[in-house]
Amino acid sequence: MQQRTIKKPVEVVGIGLHKGEPIRLRLEPLGANAGIVFYREDLALSIPLSPDSVIDTRMATVIGNEKGFISTIEHFLSAVYAYGIDNLRVVVNGNEMPVMDGSAISFCLLLDEAGIEELTESKKIIRVTKEIEVKEGEKFVRLSPADHASFDFRIKFDHPVIGEQSQRFVFGTHSFIDEIARARTFGFAKDIQYLQSQNLALGASLQNAIGLDDHKVLNPEGLRFENEFARHKVLDAMGDMMVSGHNILGYYESFAGSHNLNYQLTSKLLSDSRNYELVAVKSLQSRAFAKSFA
Repeated sequence: MQQRTIKKPVEVVGIGLHKGEPIRLRLEPLGANAGIVFYREDLALSIPLSPDSVIDTRMATVIGNEKGFISTIEHFLSAVYAYGIDNLRVVVNGNEMPVMDGSAISFCLLLDEAGIEELTESKKIIRVTKEIEVKEGEKFVRLSPADHASFDFRIKFDHPVIGEQSQRFVFGTHSFIDEIARARTFGFAKDIQYLQSQNLALGASLQNAIGLDDHKVLNPEGLRFENEFARHKVLDAMGDMMVSGHNILGYYESFAGSHNLNYQLTSKLLSDSRNYELVAVKSLQSRAFAKSFA
């Protein structure tokens, strides 16, 4: 299997979740071994994708430095992960990614429009070789060695619509589109009111998130999946794992994980060479992982 980029530049405009302003997103091809590079067009600032670039994880995954930042990258990166993109320039003209409909499906459609270009260099992935875990009370995130990529997420909310939910997902591009990509982010009305009083979540609406009051879902159309909340957590986890810069071959498991715990997990994974190997997909004994991108 070869490294991938896109065949042609593509562009879309959407609303930023926190500032509520239009954001122009343009995707551009890059050559082999260039990696995923974010670019703030308004600041002429390049930000390479790496856990070292993460500067905040409280509301979303944010990368940047003292010169500028880009927020809410995880939904987009879940689509990049699913399509096996290795090299890409991600250009925005503001400090966050457009939220689109609060899921990843719009980014999948954008990548479909761009097309996938295979390069001459072999695709490299991170193969987990040692179990690693990050805990915070009863919350945890964990990566374990496995011959396939899978995600297993459990959540528990004291809310009548959510309660306890779980989603197990064995990775594949098409199964991502069918099972995960359309799962939207969600928020509680009382929290949104507070955030907006702090000039945050100004772009949040029922067009780009699942809204909940104390008893019910506020969106007139209802849920896309019975366990849409757990499915979105898998989406987030995939995007956060992509911050490592590569697809990951291993078993991800979480209870009540967060962007911060995911960031700690990728940082811990890459901090010790005994935890992983960077290997070419063609050298893997199992061919199932390569087939999952077909």
